[in-house]
Amino acid sequence: MAPLTIAVTGGIGAGKSETLRAFARRGVPTVSADEIVHRLIAEDPDVRSALEERFGTTDRSEIAAIVFADPEELVWLEALLHPRVQRAQEEWLAGIDAPAAAAEIPLLYETGGETRFDAVVVVTAPEALRASRTERLDRSARLIADEEKTRRADFVYVNDGTLEELDAFVGSVLERLGV
Repeated sequence: MAPLTIAVTGGIGAGKSETLRAFARRGVPTVSADEIVHRLIAEDPDVRSALEERFGTTDRSEIAAIVFADPEELVWLEALLHPRVQRAQEEWLAGIDAPAAAAEIPLLYETGGETRFDAVVVVTAPEALRASRTERLDRSARLIADEEKTRRADFVYVNDGTLEELDAFVGSVLERLGV
């Protein structure tokens, strides 16, 4: 039987990765789109070749500097990576033997990926707190606003408390989903 699938998404610095770890602490298998991207760039010969040809490098920080300065380059990079990330997630999910599985997908709504999941958890946080967690808030401009994400989500968590509170939230999500 296929597991119940839960997507974790939200803005930059909101705490998506920590939320994914909270699911893992409760025994839920997890996967991160960002980790898949890192693996593709490091290990996939087709991806590496395409990046070398387009950007002259496979260094993630150099590529980030290029694509976040040029929207057309970002579109190209996402077209290269997103189908591969989705395929890797689907292959991972096919091997899961558990009641539930959780995937962290930063661009879930931006890519229309929410339809692939049984439930969506949006993690948000006050902007000042998010700014203290990351220097990359300038990359948020192209993302769907938190207000829209929270409106569309099945579950919403404002991540401005303790890890214990986050863990309790994740526990309540799993309970409400019957897992």
